[in-house]
Amino acid sequence: MTTLALGPQWLDPDYLISEFGLYGVLAIVFAESGLLIGFFLPGDSLLFTTGLLVTAGTLDKPLWLVCLLIVLAAVLGDQAGYLFGRKVGPALFKRPDSKIFKQENVEKAHDFFEKYGPKSLVLARFVPVIRTFTPIIAGVVRMNYRSFLIFNIIGGCLWGAGVTLLGAALGNVAFVKTNIEAILIAIVLISVVPIAIEFLRARSQAKKAAPALGGGPEDGRPPAQRGRHAKR
Repeated sequence: MTTLALGPQWLDPDYLISEFGLYGVLAIVFAESGLLIGFFLPGDSLLFTTGLLVTAGTLDKPLWLVCLLIVLAAVLGDQAGYLFGRKVGPALFKRPDSKIFKQENVEKAHDFFEKYGPKSLVLARFVPVIRTFTPIIAGVVRMNYRSFLIFNIIGGCLWGAGVTLLGAALGNVAFVKTNIEAILIAIVLISVVPIAIEFLRARSQAKKAAPALGGGPEDGRPPAQRGRHAKR
């Protein structure tokens, strides 16, 4: 089974699995779940392809074991991110940009966490880049560890096992087998939908809030001038 590389060959899920097997998948899931260097890795398409290859017999491991190990890697990855965030603290927001690290990604994850609170750990699992930085932000703000652990496990199960099982379930569908390239591209596109929806929602809310906060075109004037204008 061959798939279309959605970037460099070393980011192609099929290539990664054929070269490094299940251990490679687990390492990538761990890195993408909470290490700063892992935000660019192909999480969603990798998990989907893993499930698909298990069904096809290319990956000779029981599906239940694969799902269990992936969930474990995802949970431990977030755990590492949380501990890293607690250690570096606010210094993370002062770190300069580099070829790998972008301050913009930290700010997006922070806004995402502020908006959704603890459940962001679940929602962020399905959003590329955001899922890497959200557990780190949770550590920076010193989120209650018990709450973090609960939502970390829930998110790890839904994302890690869920996407893998989806790939396994669709692995025997003839349409999926013959259109695997399009399916992987669709997964990548779908994974950025939450970002697009959140952007449009925030933009709409900002437009609605502007008139209420602005108070009209006279708002820039001192109160005394506004009062005299109103008496005319």
